[in-house]
Amino acid sequence: MKKDAKLTESDPLNGAQYMPGLSVDCVIFGYHENELKILISKFKNTHLYSLPGGFIKKSEDISEAARRVLFERTGLKDIFLNQFYTFGESKRANPEAMMSVMKANDIPFDESHWMVQRFISVGYFALINYTRADPAPDHFSESCTWYDVDEIPELMQDHASIVEKALTVLRSNIDQAFIGANLLQEQFTMADIQKLHETILGEKLNRTGFHRKMLNSGLLKRIGKKKTGGSHRAPYLYVFQSIEE
Repeated sequence: MKKDAKLTESDPLNGAQYMPGLSVDCVIFGYHENELKILISKFKNTHLYSLPGGFIKKSEDISEAARRVLFERTGLKDIFLNQFYTFGESKRANPEAMMSVMKANDIPFDESHWMVQRFISVGYFALINYTRADPAPDHFSESCTWYDVDEIPELMQDHASIVEKALTVLRSNIDQAFIGANLLQEQFTMADIQKLHETILGEKLNRTGFHRKMLNSGLLKRIGKKKTGGSHRAPYLYVFQSIEE
């Protein structure tokens, strides 16, 4: 295929505005109805799925590029964002996948096109309030959809490995306040936070031991009892100390 006519400076296909060979891929986690969710994009006119990602503009910091991608996909700002790994293995280059996307969408290219070159990707994971997000596709995608972490479709290139690495980092930080503070509602019961931990870890936790650990952690502040309207004993509500104070 022949290359396209001259593109405008802001056209998403104009590689001159981006840092060459660098991109960001975002693992966007949400939590809803006791399920850990992740946002997955589907490329237009294909059966290819990927993590939401994008290229880094020459005028941007890498973290700014990641926040721009997050805003474009979720409509949210001030999201918790963590840079967790850089994926630079030579074997991750797979020009055939991007070539098939470009062919399916009548995007002119040849083997020297910037989009089919090798990219090093900086991985970020984000923790967002599922109920506030308004997922939206980007220029290259036809959908951006929540999936249960255990039901993710087959992802292109090494994106499945990126998800697994993000999950490993998330699990290793399970006792940090930022996880529950960004995935739970502002006020929650001890049962709520235990279920969140069990869902992320993929295992059942001893109730007594978990409650004792959380109460001794200094992370939580008890604010009263939950109004249930029933005759049974109402559970206590908590907030995170770092969020409340």
